Amino acid sequence: MNQVKALIFTGYGLNCDYETHYALTRAGANADCIHINEVISKQTVQLDDYHILVFGGGFSWGDDHGAGVVMAAKIKRRLGEEIARFVDAGRLILGICNGFQCLVNLGLLPALDERHDERRVALTYNDSGNFVDTWVTLKVNITPCVFMKNISSIDLPVRHGEGKFFAAEKDLSALFQNNQVVLQYAAPDGSEAAGRFPWNPNGSLRDIAGICDPTGRIFGLMPHPEAFNHVTNHPSWTTVKEQLHREKKSVRSEEGEGIQVFRNAVQYLQQIF
Repeated sequence: MNQVKALIFTGYGLNCDYETHYALTRAGANADCIHINEVISKQTVQLDDYHILVFGGGFSWGDDHGAGVVMAAKIKRRLGEEIARFVDAGRLILGICNGFQCLVNLGLLPALDERHDERRVALTYNDSGNFVDTWVTLKVNITPCVFMKNISSIDLPVRHGEGKFFAAEKDLSALFQNNQVVLQYAAPDGSEAAGRFPWNPNGSLRDIAGICDPTGRIFGLMPHPEAFNHVTNHPSWTTVKEQLHREKKSVRSEEGEGIQVFRNAVQYLQQIF
C-alpha cells in the first residue's frame, strides 16, 4: 500500500499534537496535524483520505463542561456520519487522555453490544481531587487491541485531573469478559495496583487505564505513549544508563517505548490496506 496516513486533531485547547506527530512519523506514518474546523468544513481535508485518526491530549474547550464533552458534542453533530464510515472501513482511531475522554463521551468506546453511539462508561475527577502529573507502570492484558501487540508491560506518564475510569458493575464485568480492558495500572514490580495510590493515580475502578472496542481498532487510554518517544523521557534513564555502563553495555536504542504503540498501528494497516 501507499504510506499510512494519520490525522491528528488540533485546535481549541488541544495539545500534545507535536509529540504525537513525531511519534507517528517515527513509526513510519505520514502524519498531519489539522485544525478540527478544517476537517468539519470538508473543503480542504477529507477524513476518508486517512487511515488513522488521533484524538490527542489537552484541554479541549478548556474542559468547561467536563473533559472532552464539548468536543464530543461538536464532532458527533458535524462529523458523526464520516467517523462511522471511517470505522466501518476498518481504519484505526486512537484517543489519548483528553482524546480518550472524548471517545467515551461519543460512545465510540467501549462499544458494548456493538453500539458505537452509546455512552456506557465515564472518566471523572481523580479521587485525590488534584491534577496528577507522574509516571505509572501499566500491565498490558491479552486483547484484540491493534496498538498494544507484543507489549506485556510499559511505563508511561499521566497528566490529568479527570482520569478515574467509572462504569456500572455489569459493564465492568462485560469489558473483562470481552477482553476489552487493554491496560491496568500496576505496582512497579508488575503486581496489581489494587486501587492504591500512587500506583493507581486516579482511583480508576479495577485499575483500568485503557480500553478498546470489540474489534481492537478503537483504543483509548489515559497515559501518554507519545510522551515516551526517547529513552531520556523516562525518569530513571540515568540509573539505567549507569547500570549498563557498569556492565560494559550500551543502550540498544534511544527510541522510547511509547513509539511501539504507534508502530503497531502502522504495521497493522500496511498489512490490510
